[in-house]
Amino acid sequence: MSDTDGKKPLGMGGAPRSGQVKQSFSHGRTKSVLVETKRKRVVVPKPGASGSSSGATHLGDPSKRPAGITDAEMERRLNALKAAKAREAEDAARRAEEERQREEDRQRRREEIEAKEREERERVAALAAKAEEEQRLKAAAEADARRAEAAKNAPSIPEAPSRAAAAAAAPPSSKPGLPTPRKTDREREDRDRGAKGKEDNRRGGKLTLNDALSGEGGRQRSLAAMKRKQEKARQKMMGNQRAEKQFRDVRIPETIVVSELANRMTERAADVVKSLMKMGMMVTMNQAIDADTAELVIEEFGHRAIRVSDSDVEQVIQHEQDKAEDLLPRPPIVTIMGHVDHGKTSLLDAIRKANVVSGEAGGITQHIGAYQVRTESGTLLTFLDTPGHAAFTSMRARGANVTDIVVLVVAADDAVMPQTVEAISHAKAAGVPMIVAINKVDKPGANPTKVRTDLLQHEVVVEAMSGDVQDVEVSAKTGAGLDNLLEAIALQAEILELRANPNRAAQGAVIEAKLDVGRGPVATVLVQSGTLKRGDIFVVGEQWGKVRALINDKGERVEEAGPAVPVEVLGLNGTPAAGDVLNVTETEAQAREIADYREKAAKDKRAAAGAATTLEQLMAKAKADKDVSELPVVLKADVQGSAEAIVQALEKVGNDEVRVRVLHYGVGAITESDVGLAEASGAPVIGFNVRANAPARNSAHQKGVEIRYYSVIYDLIDDIKQAASGLLKAEVREHFIGYATIKETFKVTGVGMVAGCLVTEGVARRSAGVRLLRDNVVIHEGTLKTLKRFKDEVKEVISGQECGMAFERYEDIRQGDVIEIFEREEVERKLD
Repeated sequence: MSDTDGKKPLGMGGAPRSGQVKQSFSHGRTKSVLVETKRKRVVVPKPGASGSSSGATHLGDPSKRPAGITDAEMERRLNALKAAKAREAEDAARRAEEERQREEDRQRRREEIEAKEREERERVAALAAKAEEEQRLKAAAEADARRAEAAKNAPSIPEAPSRAAAAAAAPPSSKPGLPTPRKTDREREDRDRGAKGKEDNRRGGKLTLNDALSGEGGRQRSLAAMKRKQEKARQKMMGNQRAEKQFRDVRIPETIVVSELANRMTERAADVVKSLMKMGMMVTMNQAIDADTAELVIEEFGHRAIRVSDSDVEQVIQHEQDKAEDLLPRPPIVTIMGHVDHGKTSLLDAIRKANVVSGEAGGITQHIGAYQVRTESGTLLTFLDTPGHAAFTSMRARGANVTDIVVLVVAADDAVMPQTVEAISHAKAAGVPMIVAINKVDKPGANPTKVRTDLLQHEVVVEAMSGDVQDVEVSAKTGAGLDNLLEAIALQAEILELRANPNRAAQGAVIEAKLDVGRGPVATVLVQSGTLKRGDIFVVGEQWGKVRALINDKGERVEEAGPAVPVEVLGLNGTPAAGDVLNVTETEAQAREIADYREKAAKDKRAAAGAATTLEQLMAKAKADKDVSELPVVLKADVQGSAEAIVQALEKVGNDEVRVRVLHYGVGAITESDVGLAEASGAPVIGFNVRANAPARNSAHQKGVEIRYYSVIYDLIDDIKQAASGLLKAEVREHFIGYATIKETFKVTGVGMVAGCLVTEGVARRSAGVRLLRDNVVIHEGTLKTLKRFKDEVKEVISGQECGMAFERYEDIRQGDVIEIFEREEVERKLD
């Protein structure tokens, strides 16, 4: 079919049409684009069909209705369809209305924002114009004043007015060629108007493609710059009022980090670094400077510097004396001391009616135990059970320093022993009263009188010997005399009138410390004054912490502990040393600062003690270390007190030739780091009441590091002694076995000088050592090269027989010389 037929060409939408579409881009840019559009396909219904109404028509027709649909059902469906269409129309109308209202709200807010910005710009422009006008008037007034001063100082001869004066006197309109003030103002207003227009365009946020391609306008100011300009104008309008700088008192120690100095001055760290660079110090904010430099910086910034010492951080700990009216009675702290196996723990066991001895390895006490006991009369007593073994001398010393009364336990069948004497010395040094408990009086060989007599040698006079020291005969096994002992303790406590202030920050002493699996570092603390509460922040030695929990001697959790109450404290950041003092602080920062200072001081002290100050000392130390053999060990124990006691015992093992060196000791399980240290040093790892964890065991197995476990200190010390004895050089002993006299000397080819000898005493052996004596002076010591009897080589020649001898690498032998024959024997040595 062709166009000549009068019909349209074939196609879905007919011929294409052209049109324009406006594209929108970011930042408000738009662009018009020519596009081609096609007509929509129009579907012409067949005759007899009427669009949507035709559906209703044929639905009403029973012949075109689906099967099984009645007239009533069909009517109901038609009504439902009409209702749904009506609802759709209402929803569409409602949505259109809501959209129109939202658009109106957006348009209204946009207009309000634009109006506010326009008012702000006009106000800023007015302020700027006012300021410029004032500046212009001020400049004009100054010019008039200068002209008047110049006219006053000029000579009185009349002269023709100058061109400048004429120009100044003439009206503005009379000199159109010169820039008059009115013309200058107009040019300034034009510039401001142009800048304002650019600012308005910048605020509009719309950049067309033509503007971007044409490059007109150049670089424009950013929104941030506009905001800064508005802020400056606002401050200028309000009188440019700024907050007055505050000057502070800055506390500076001997050294301080630059960032910390800036923080204390509340200045920017960059400004402080800049100030230091001006002084010629190229430092960063993380470097430390001395107090003199810090003081100069502080004065430059206008602050006041206050010099403080590093030790001043401990001044926050309260040391004031308690008032008499604040003191309340407190339980006495009783320490049980005595020789090992004299029944100290068994005596306390009988008093507490608990079995404590069974919990100690080997039946000896290796920790300091703290317990509270209430007597039948209602008196509360705090007991400290200290070990009696010689290795725990320092632990007993700490027990005596925190105690009020010492109970000296002496076995009636054993009398006074070395550790008993040490306990007496500790009690006297602490200046505390003593009560003598003569234990084991039920044994057949008991002799209490001998105990009292032996104590006289150490200036301990008991009441039975007309002295002032109470003595009580007791039996921990049968319980005899325990009531008398408690009465004696209560009487002594009443005489002492022990008082403390519970209403203050707590202070106490660490009796024992350990690293517990699952609970972390745990310290047994005996509160001496104040009340320790859960949640208190404290510092103890080089550690600090916050009381997470308090556990009494019965294993119960308590909220607080008053004076003379022993508790286990949880919440430390590390394991303290036994004997450290616990002090409660106000803030966590104070506690951390004090702990850091103490740790640094202890580290410096250790470094100073181990360093040689002069070259001679360094050489002497190197020579001494070279001559002494060392047995290195790595030690881990369950509690701090045991670790310290073992270290002290190991330091006593050895002599001038060999010694034991503890590379590292600590509290807790044996870890991989301990195994690594032991491998690097070739040392064994000693575990006292602790075990190695699984990674440490695997590492030790792979690296061949020996791990030894002990639970009794006797066995540990004996094994270390035996191992150290192996480093001792064997003792060489000489046994003289014979003498021979040289009768003749011979020169033998291939052998050298040979001596014809007569064995005068003992026996001559070929493997023995020999010395050549000439006029009873030793001129040679060596070994025999050959020993012959006639022409045969023999092993030995007895006394009275002749033989031939030749020395190894020595031929200066003469007739009449005496040969001394001896044998060497190596004897292994052991440490005492």
